Amino acid sequence: MIIDFHTHIFPDELAPKALSALLSNIDGIYPPVTNGTKDSLLKNMDDWGIDVSVVQPVITKQSQTLKINEWARSICSDRLISFGGIYPHTDDYKRDIDYVAGLGLKGLKFHPEYQSFILDDKSMLRIYDYALSKGLILFFHAGFDPGFPAPFKSSPRQFAAVADAMRGGVIVAAHLGGHAQWDDVERYLVGTNIYLDTAMGFDYYPHEQFLRIVNGHGADKILFASDSPWSSAEKEITVLQSLPLSKQQKEMILGQNAKRVLRI
Repeated sequence: MIIDFHTHIFPDELAPKALSALLSNIDGIYPPVTNGTKDSLLKNMDDWGIDVSVVQPVITKQSQTLKINEWARSICSDRLISFGGIYPHTDDYKRDIDYVAGLGLKGLKFHPEYQSFILDDKSMLRIYDYALSKGLILFFHAGFDPGFPAPFKSSPRQFAAVADAMRGGVIVAAHLGGHAQWDDVERYLVGTNIYLDTAMGFDYYPHEQFLRIVNGHGADKILFASDSPWSSAEKEITVLQSLPLSKQQKEMILGQNAKRVLRI
């Protein structure tokens, strides 16, 4: 089984506008591999042998909370699992988290840059703690984002602090723990209980560094991901399969770990 833990799609009627806006925000540096719709993602999955994709919506306004989470629930199937989201600056985080959990969604997506919060701020720690107490997976964008200037609002050191502050549960840092921050990933995150996804990595981090991180952190805490539409899962799978990892390590990364944490 191959599970892509990090993808993005939009409602059909909003996809052209959403994709255009995002492309403009990043100056088009990542050519999209889908048109932003569910059907386009599913076609790539069929073509590339991907069994399940996890959709990661980002809520940037309080007013989006109900509509986006209801849409997230509506697209869930045997091929798609959508996480939900909350607006971090909500007036009632327990209400919003309870709503997501009540819909049966498996996790929450957070993006420190687009949602404008500091990863390890004390006000965020209580949100994480409550969400984890409800059995939700916490999934984070991590590190560099081309649409925002440095300094960035998350770092491997901050993820390590969050992991120390929580009392268990599944926390995932995308882009191998911090896009363009991989030296600090080795310094602060390797060996912690944070899961790392591989999204948009193999064109950026040295393969030797990836192998060091996998072997030091444990292949059981690495999740295959593409960040579709911003990277080709087909290409990412091909590179991963070519690396000097054992068959067991590759199977864990490509799907077994995700199957375990998603409880499917």
